[in-house]
Amino acid sequence: MSTVASLQLAPVLDRLAQSGASYDTKRIEQAFAIVEDFYGDTKHWTGESVLPHVLGILEELALFQPDEDTVIATILSHVLEMKIMTLLELEDQFGPKVRGLVSGIHLLSHVTLEGRRRSIEDLRLMLLSVSDDIRILLVTLCDRARCLQFLGTMNTEYAKRLSQDVLQLFAPVAARLGIYSLKQKLETSTFPFVYPDDAGRIAEQLEHVHIEHPYFLSKAQKAVEDFLKFHNIHAVVDGREKQLFSIFQKMNTKSLTHIDNVHDLFSLRVVVNTEAECYQVLGLLHQLGRPLTNRFKDYIAFPKPNGYQSLHTTLAGFADLPEGCFLEIQVRTEKMNRKAQYGVAAHWSYKEHGATERAMERLQLRSVLIGQEAVYDEEEQSFSDHIFVLTPCGDIVELPENATPLDFAFQIHTDLGLSFRSAKVNGSIVSLDYELENGDVVDVQKHSTPQPSTHWMQLLRMASSRSKLRRYLYAQERPQLIALGREYVNEDLRKRNLPPLTTDLSLLRKCDGETLNLHQREDILMKIGQGAERGSTLLSRLDALSHIDTGFGIKPPKKEKNDECVGRMQRKDSQIQVEGNFSMPLRYAKCCTPQDGAENIVGNINRSGEVMVHRSHCKMFQNTNPDRRVHVEWKS
Repeated sequence: MSTVASLQLAPVLDRLAQSGASYDTKRIEQAFAIVEDFYGDTKHWTGESVLPHVLGILEELALFQPDEDTVIATILSHVLEMKIMTLLELEDQFGPKVRGLVSGIHLLSHVTLEGRRRSIEDLRLMLLSVSDDIRILLVTLCDRARCLQFLGTMNTEYAKRLSQDVLQLFAPVAARLGIYSLKQKLETSTFPFVYPDDAGRIAEQLEHVHIEHPYFLSKAQKAVEDFLKFHNIHAVVDGREKQLFSIFQKMNTKSLTHIDNVHDLFSLRVVVNTEAECYQVLGLLHQLGRPLTNRFKDYIAFPKPNGYQSLHTTLAGFADLPEGCFLEIQVRTEKMNRKAQYGVAAHWSYKEHGATERAMERLQLRSVLIGQEAVYDEEEQSFSDHIFVLTPCGDIVELPENATPLDFAFQIHTDLGLSFRSAKVNGSIVSLDYELENGDVVDVQKHSTPQPSTHWMQLLRMASSRSKLRRYLYAQERPQLIALGREYVNEDLRKRNLPPLTTDLSLLRKCDGETLNLHQREDILMKIGQGAERGSTLLSRLDALSHIDTGFGIKPPKKEKNDECVGRMQRKDSQIQVEGNFSMPLRYAKCCTPQDGAENIVGNINRSGEVMVHRSHCKMFQNTNPDRRVHVEWKS
């Protein structure tokens, strides 16, 4: 490692060491040496060089006592994007944990509001659910905090777009994890860029409050300190002012027009030694000032879903507080205070924690995600067994767990799936049955024309992918089956000394009293080619042969148009449309006997290649194979 690089890295390592963590500096220096030359003077999209950028992220991360793997993953966080290393090379040199961290960080760096297909809430859930490792989220949040330092030097439109991403996606995620120190930093930096008029209006109103009551917060702080000291309570008392964006949110929620109506505009934080002292201090404070009704909250006995604990009360009428001014007071222990600042990451001390403690942290993170009020069960389930991978252009693609490159190709576009030739994952060619993981970058190579195989059915994990492949293969087999069916029918016609079928299949124009178009006539031949019907049976159903002895010694009775022959094939092509506008042989299911146009219908392909049409509420349909179901509807 060069002297210049050492000078760059040394202060950061010192800063990390001050947080109480210890590291194998040789391993960190090895990672730094790999990227030093490659990063060079390459510019990050913020305008800062990449190397100072990753060191800046480590500065932001120091408060959370990152472990050695997290420090290395942060240094290597741009190697995938810059194609310096593959994930396999990362794992060979630094182990599977670093590989997983770098992969997750790389994936989350591509989550933005721009061009989103999902709702903002879904994107937030994706950020939370994509990994059970808090370190990935922490690095991502610290990366955004570092980027915000360069808002003033960016193009105005770009700065606003970045601020919207942070304010609407990343800050709420920090809040859900209870990491309020990062939440406040992100909101304070971005609020004026996203809502400049509101930010200016609230700042102006706040300035008027400062002018009218310049010292009341410091007086209140001193009064509480002296009062608790008089009662032999050792406490640390800090005053704080509500952040502009928090004021903005509260005013919008409660439809307020002026900050004078915000009761917790100013607050005091009282930190004591024990939980018992918290309740003791609360009782003393209610003697010091007048508590407001319905403003007391016990988050110690009933913690917030993200683990936040504290006692909240709002007081008036003490320490010369002006009439109409209120002061919120939060009482907590030192441990609760750290939890309030750093949330789920409050005790992520890798120096002290072993495997059991880390497993408990991951379990706690999972419980936080499930316990969020905005996370409904069905939404949680929609992400619990899904992964997110990237296209070479950085677009995020959602797939089920164990999905293969073939599933990825069909998810991008049906034509790409049908023309699939091979795939590279993170720069390396993989087999067709390779199981994708979160953060994988997938690049599909294709043939110039579709060349699918029936073997792919065993490799595809998504029902939608299998359905697309099945429809294509079905369409490809159709001409051969029609030709085979024509041969069978012509053979039966020759046995009865009748001429063979013509090109337009005019002999089949009238069947069961119905007039059929060419596609429908071909469908009949396809069923015969599949073996689903015999040619001799068809001849007895043709109106053109109703006056001819078909070879069984009797003339078949003439069919009336409205006759229903229960238990045999029925021509319903003119009434029903099959998914993809494919012309397929149809049969009405006997179990529910759907009526033409009367109600919603559903369909599934039976072993004979026919589409069985059921009523939508049919119980027998619920027992069919989901992979063989197709969408059908009445033609309008």
